[in-house]
Amino acid sequence: MEFELTPEQKLFRDSVRAWVNKEVPKDLARELEAREERWPFEIWDKMTAAGYHAIGLPEEYGGQGGDVFIQAIFIRELSRTLGGLTWLWGVSSFCARSIYLYAQEETKQDLLPRLARGEIRIAISVTEPGGGTDLLGAMKTRATKVPGGWSIKGQKIWSTSAHVSQYLLLLARTKKQEEKASRGLTIFLVPNPSDGLSTREIPKLGMRSLGSCEVFLDDVFVPDQNVVGEVDAGWYHMLASLNNERILVAAMCTGIMDGVLEDGLKYVMEREAFGKPIGQFQVLQHFIADIAMWRQQAELMMYYAAWRQQNDLPCGIEATMAKVVASENAIRSADHGITLLGGMGYAMETDMQRYWRDARGYGFGPITNQMARNIIAESLGLPRSF
Repeated sequence: MEFELTPEQKLFRDSVRAWVNKEVPKDLARELEAREERWPFEIWDKMTAAGYHAIGLPEEYGGQGGDVFIQAIFIRELSRTLGGLTWLWGVSSFCARSIYLYAQEETKQDLLPRLARGEIRIAISVTEPGGGTDLLGAMKTRATKVPGGWSIKGQKIWSTSAHVSQYLLLLARTKKQEEKASRGLTIFLVPNPSDGLSTREIPKLGMRSLGSCEVFLDDVFVPDQNVVGEVDAGWYHMLASLNNERILVAAMCTGIMDGVLEDGLKYVMEREAFGKPIGQFQVLQHFIADIAMWRQQAELMMYYAAWRQQNDLPCGIEATMAKVVASENAIRSADHGITLLGGMGYAMETDMQRYWRDARGYGFGPITNQMARNIIAESLGLPRSF
């Protein structure tokens, strides 16, 4: 079994790392998160200039191509400095995958080249208030057929960057709920702005600059050509993106651990107490060793899931496991990092608190780790628990 990246993958990693160090250093992300809390248009524009929005998009639609490994390498390198702000790239990337797989050809020709050029953003609007993990059972947003399209009424929540996106990839019920809640749902591309559409940012602990929004839809008209995939089969279309998302969440959390370890090592080698660097103290060495082991565990599981997906092997359980392990290890690592820095780890002028705040959200998003464990247990033959 080969555990090394290919020469081409290493070259790509090194070029992205150099770009990250120069264009999106940690102090930029810290400034955006700690003081301004505004959407990071300048980071988006830097990625546009570098051509990074085209990563993973098919060449026939103006993209650069690239498999899940390239995406994982890219998102990991970004996360070392940006932490959760990396998701400003990730969200539109996930939406692009759904559009490429299921949208009408006219829509692909229109949107995918513009996504690749960084001209538009697309937000995911799936979760609903009161729904959370019970996404399907709590789905109340309805789309009703009208001449030339659909009229959508309802509410969404935790739609990242919806307030600055030109489209929302939205899931709505188009058929009365049957015994199986996954049936009768359809994916729509909702133009933003639209009559009857409004958003509200939700103040939150981490990833503050991206803006997570409530979305309100009051008879919003969406034309027929903006239906993505088959009517009433939207949930099954969404499943095609879930494994990819979980692998990339694992990559992002691994990148956060890269940043934690980098900052932790630097601090314990420079800071002195009792006449010597605190990196000589055994307990702090154990903290550093823990972070390194947790990171390697996450890295191996993430790359294994990506390898399975790339080779068209079943990877749902492996991707879910990688997401759980990487997110929980990132939270523990950042918590260790705060302890390593002591009072400065708690200060907004260092990055440990930012890594912890961003990683903490991935213990329950985009799927709770408890629900992920239910899925893993069921795959081992245990009865369904929910």
